[in-house]
Order: sequence, then structure tokens, then C-alpha cells
Amino acid sequence: MISMGAHATTENLNRNGEFTVAFATVDTLTAADYVGIVSGKTHPDKISDTGWKSVKAENVDAPVFDCFPMTMECRIKEKLYESESGYYIVAEILNIVCDEKYLAEDGKPDVEKMRLITFDPIHNGYIALGDKVGNAFSDGKALK
Repeated sequence: MISMGAHATTENLNRNGEFTVAFATVDTLTAADYVGIVSGKTHPDKISDTGWKSVKAENVDAPVFDCFPMTMECRIKEKLYESESGYYIVAEILNIVCDEKYLAEDGKPDVEKMRLITFDPIHNGYIALGDKVGNAFSDGKALK
């Protein structure tokens, strides 16, 4: 699920219904922040300012940018609470594109290698995600 405000991207989604979600990293932070703060409505060529190169996604009518380690190709399944200020999207992930250098030994994406970032809404900052600290669906068994 993704929360969408009233942006040029929102208008594109209303026309198309397909999109990609790229995962920002320490290395892509500045350009990713830039495309978030510059409106596509007033600066339609803002992507060219980033230096990013793109290709058309294989499974959706949307771009995949070369600088991100992992991108999900998605299609809207449902819009919730639609209003003038935006809506929530429930999407189906059709494909995950991952640069080979970010694959683990098992051939699956390794998020520890990617140096992903997350937004800190309390301090308006970005935090680099760190090392694996536990095992999902396993460590809690110690309390059984």
C-alpha cells in the first residue's frame, strides 16, 4: 500500500494504473530527494537533472532507472479513500528487478548489500538501514 498526494505522478497513475517503485540508497539520496521536492507539474523534465537513465519496464508501462539496486513493477489493484488531496494505492507486484551485484548467494535480493535509506518523519532526515539483527518468524520462538 502506498499513500499518494495530489502530484503529477498521481495524475499519471489515474491515466495508466501501472508504475515502478525504486528503493533509494545512500548513493541515490540527493537525486531521490530532488525528485521528491521538485514538482513535475512545474518542471516536467526534472528527471534529466538527476542524470538517471531509464528503460521501459518489462511488465508495466513505466520506467526502470539504472541507478537503483532494486525496482518493483506494479499495477494498481484498488484505490482507497480517493479525494482531491490524493488516495491510497493497493498494488500488485508483477516483477522485481534487481541488479545482479545485489543478489545474495541464494540468488535473491540482499537488502544489506544495497545500503537502503528510509525517511525519518520526526527529524526530517534519512536513515541508512543497517545490518540484519534477527531472524523473522524464528527468534520469537524462544519465548514459547
